[in-house]
Amino acid sequence: MEPLIVSRRHIVQLGGALALAAAAGPMLAGPASAAPKTGVIETDLGPGVVQFSLMSGLLVGDTVYIGSRNLNPPRVIGFHVPTRTITSRTDLGSGYSIQALAADATGRYLYAGVLRDGIDGKPNLYRWDLSTPTVPAVGVGETGDRDIRALAVAPDGKVYVAGGGLTNIAPSLWEYDPATNAMTSWGVPDTGATIAQAVAATGSTVYFGTGSVLGGGNGSSPARLFAFDRTTKTSTNILPPEVAAGVSVTSLSVLDGQLGVGVKGPGKSVLINLADPSKYTIIPKTGVMFRQRGNQVYFVKEPGVWAWNMTTKRITQILAEDVGAMWGLDVYGSKVLTISSYSVVEVDPATKTAATYDLDAAGAPGGPQLGMGIAAGAGSVYVGGTGTIARHQLASGQVSNLRATGEAKDAVIVGGVLYTAQYNSRGICTYDPATGQLPYQVAALPPGQNRPLDICWDEVNGLVVAGAQNDTGGGGCFAAYNPTTTQVTTTVNPIDKLQMVRAVAAQDGVVYLGGDNIYADGPRSTIVAWDPVANQELWRLDPGQSAGVAALAVHGRYLYGMARRAAGLFIIDLPTRQVIHTADASAVCTDFGALAVSRGTVYGVSDTTVFRVDPKSFAVSVVAADINGGWYSGPHIAAGDDGLLYTLRGPNLVSLDDRTRK
Repeated sequence: MEPLIVSRRHIVQLGGALALAAAAGPMLAGPASAAPKTGVIETDLGPGVVQFSLMSGLLVGDTVYIGSRNLNPPRVIGFHVPTRTITSRTDLGSGYSIQALAADATGRYLYAGVLRDGIDGKPNLYRWDLSTPTVPAVGVGETGDRDIRALAVAPDGKVYVAGGGLTNIAPSLWEYDPATNAMTSWGVPDTGATIAQAVAATGSTVYFGTGSVLGGGNGSSPARLFAFDRTTKTSTNILPPEVAAGVSVTSLSVLDGQLGVGVKGPGKSVLINLADPSKYTIIPKTGVMFRQRGNQVYFVKEPGVWAWNMTTKRITQILAEDVGAMWGLDVYGSKVLTISSYSVVEVDPATKTAATYDLDAAGAPGGPQLGMGIAAGAGSVYVGGTGTIARHQLASGQVSNLRATGEAKDAVIVGGVLYTAQYNSRGICTYDPATGQLPYQVAALPPGQNRPLDICWDEVNGLVVAGAQNDTGGGGCFAAYNPTTTQVTTTVNPIDKLQMVRAVAAQDGVVYLGGDNIYADGPRSTIVAWDPVANQELWRLDPGQSAGVAALAVHGRYLYGMARRAAGLFIIDLPTRQVIHTADASAVCTDFGALAVSRGTVYGVSDTTVFRVDPKSFAVSVVAADINGGWYSGPHIAAGDDGLLYTLRGPNLVSLDDRTRK
């Protein structure tokens, strides 16, 4: 567990029936007897999650350069290996994460590409002159794609860029020429691809890997590897047939006469002969970030680092410890360095031993992060971050960071024990503060069901139930975990092959599943009543929404639902299985949202607003306007057993005590 941090608090008195948050300033908390009988009291509990997290790492000389993840501003830091300290830093002017780093052949210039929310007219490619590290990196260009996920620098200094990220627009190969400062598209080699995660370059050829990891399914393309002639700019797909059914090419590395190719899906990797791509060697294990020393090719296959002996054709695991998600791999003398979620790990391949250097201890500059999921109860509020879960103890105000690989997209507390829906491919994880053990997985989901989205407690059946999305193939799954027996039951595509299970709610032993279809075809927002014990459908209906279900909540005889995009609010009378109320809620919500029940009232949160739904008239009214929560992948709200609501205002955790209800 990380050291405890004392969080600040202040209370904001929000008067009036609508509780406009912007209208009030900080006030000191008064005695309980002096609290108003109406209005909303908002308490600021400090930043939801504070840490340094990363998404890339690259060794240049004696320094590992590390790109941040989910920090504003995004930053690159230099970890000096001999002294094991942070010796340099530069901040970038756009984006929220840095997944791509590459250096030129001289080692002077480091290029960084960012992930961003949209095409905003700002650079997404930056260059840092490492000969003058105190001078900030400068933006040198913007691609026509939203994200940059991989970079490569050719021997002549030209930079090649892979990414994507725009809905229904396939990724292009981009070239940046530092001599002319021009950014040029080389075109889209595969119109069915949804992402490009890998690029590599030699003096004659650019290698560009595509696939459909994000937003896959519905006819999107499988993995492909294009070799672009740098003179003619024409391309050929050279991916060997043994891995052609893979989902996406995830990694490309130029080695000594070979190209290391990582492919998601087939359980294999490839070494392709650069001189003759028809010649190749299959490595019988999925891998990424290939590096070579002599006849050994090192690669990452979490949770370990592996070595492929090109002479004996044998694979050896040189690091078996789970050090968290790994974002970089390099050879440093006789050692192998990997950059994990929290540390730089130095591995000795000969002895298979490792030394770990914690980045926080080395001085990595953290900051408030965008939050993931949230849960409240048993005296604590938990806020999911990137690679961590922050536990806020309400009585003392203490905050501790619990390292947890991945992202807690949603969470629920049962009997004081936390259960999380953990992305990526981590299923359901748990944390019991009574044991002090860090969060760990208790239930895996079926292959491909990598993105758990919503989780809740089925009190009647004693089950933790969750819904998930398959990023690659579309659709989703339902999971029910029994903490007593430790058994998990899952069903793939309980709604249909296109609809993920975005929302779950439970009452009286029945679980309600809310679908979301991100494609243009097929049903959009089906509601399915599910028996989690028999693991079968009871009934279904279509509430008539034009977009998928964002959230569900059950109170009394009614199932409350909120749709995405069009932001329709709909109410289903469960005994009659009829939609009895629909309303346009776009005034308070325009896309993602969440619902929770507290003190007999259903509350919702959007990117901008906390609101309530009248239990009799179903009219919507505002609890806190301009909440503008700092959420990474959609807003969340939790109802504590103290009757308060918990969510984020900006990056800060806040509690809301709603006293306006009659």
